Amino acid sequence: MESKELTKAEEQVMQYLWNIKKGFLKDIVDQFPEPKPAYTTVSTVIRVMVKKGFIGFNSYGKIHEYFPLIAKGEYFQNHVKSLINNYFNGSAPEFASCFANEQLNLSELEEIKKLIDEKIKSIKSNK
Repeated sequence: MESKELTKAEEQVMQYLWNIKKGFLKDIVDQFPEPKPAYTTVSTVIRVMVKKGFIGFNSYGKIHEYFPLIAKGEYFQNHVKSLINNYFNGSAPEFASCFANEQLNLSELEEIKKLIDEKIKSIKSNK
């Protein structure tokens, strides 16, 4: 993949494409709220994303049916890794502490702790 990052416009198109799984230009434009962008604008964004390796397509004559080449979860994981590297010196604990100190209530912290405890247990049992 040429670029791991999507622009805001590309990410919006990707979100819609992940939601519909596959579709033609009209199907993607239909996902946008009013006022909808011009077909040519969305088409240009899609062409760039095809070049970047995020979107593939099947051709039916002159019409293309588009589909994602990267799963939403995979993109999200790459995006989070990039955030951690760029803003937290590559430190996942520093990233987590940012949210723990600022954003989360007790039940959210307990849910995260439960997930972490389960992951630790899973790793230990696979050794």
